[in-house]
Amino acid sequence: MFLKKVTGPRAVKLPGGQMMTRADLPDPDTKRWVASRKAAVVRAVIGGLITQSEALKTYGLTDEEFGAWCRAVDRHGEAALKTTRLQKYRQL
Repeated sequence: MFLKKVTGPRAVKLPGGQMMTRADLPDPDTKRWVASRKAAVVRAVIGGLITQSEALKTYGLTDEEFGAWCRAVDRHGEAALKTTRLQKYRQL
């Protein structure tokens, strides 16, 4: 078995107690960002699995876009990342 050399941890324990590995992250070629994929990237950065700059580079995100995801999760939870809920949470 061959393991790809990566910087940083291969797995982290998230605040909720669950484990997250790099295999749980979305594909770097992701074009359709559903709430679960956004949440996985945010959890990985918060948990220390990847750095924010690594996430921005890997997924082609802007600082503003990723910051909006983090603020939404911080204020309203992961449900706020759903596109259908954006308008409701922006009004608050």
